[in-house]
Amino acid sequence: MNTTNLATFVTVMQTGSISGAAEKLFITQPAVSKRIKNLEDEFGATLFDTVGRGIIATAAAHELLPYAKRWLDDYEQCRASLQHSKETATGRLVIGTSHHIGLHHLAPVLKQFIQIYPAVQLEVRFMDSEEAHKAVLDGEVALAFLTLPPIFDRRLNYHTLWSDPLYFVTGTLSPLAQKSEVSLLQLAHHPAILPAANTFTSQITLAEFAKHNLRPYATMSTNPLESIRMLVSIGLGWSVLPETLINQDLVKIDMAQSIELQRHLGVVTNPNLTRSANTQALLDMLMIGDVN
Repeated sequence: MNTTNLATFVTVMQTGSISGAAEKLFITQPAVSKRIKNLEDEFGATLFDTVGRGIIATAAAHELLPYAKRWLDDYEQCRASLQHSKETATGRLVIGTSHHIGLHHLAPVLKQFIQIYPAVQLEVRFMDSEEAHKAVLDGEVALAFLTLPPIFDRRLNYHTLWSDPLYFVTGTLSPLAQKSEVSLLQLAHHPAILPAANTFTSQITLAEFAKHNLRPYATMSTNPLESIRMLVSIGLGWSVLPETLINQDLVKIDMAQSIELQRHLGVVTNPNLTRSANTQALLDMLMIGDVN
């Protein structure tokens, strides 16, 4: 339905003439006549009879008029509502986050967000970083907080929020806890507990060993870092963990080489998705609203 044709019809009904409607709408009389003809073709009904040099509205025109006014009113209300939604943070916002970021970094951010934007219905989905990364790519979530991958996907946008260095750790009763200047070669011969090889965190660790043509001896793998911390703390092997997870049951291994395992935590967005006011508000609050 062409709202321009409907609006022209209503104007003709109000002015009682083609010329009057043309003058009010600042268009030519043939343009008005064409729009009326388009409506008549669409409805299959004659709306105006020509009498002399004037026109008379038919019964069909009088029947159409209240519908036309209501449709135009509904259209304007819908347009205004959509514009308001575009400019105002309200409604549902679905975001993804890794468990580690959700538990150790995100709470203050989201707490501030819902206090500033109470009308937003925030839905937080916890998932592995790799799963969250794919969810953004597939458009299942508006954005995701995750461990940034070693190699960026050109189809997505990335912004670092937190640096998260990793440390070689072991349980307090482990033989490695008593050793000084442990080499990567020595470490490779002790049981390791690492995330699955496809995870971003594991890729960082494996890449460091690969530089020296080594591969750690992983006896088991589990993705949640909290689970790894527990397994390491009871003496089942060594691992790499961020500072936030190192507690009194763990010690940093005294490495012979100065090794810096650095991972970066941040937000990922999909530039191909139309950005809602909710998403923009969250990015603005993080002071990264310029990311497109």
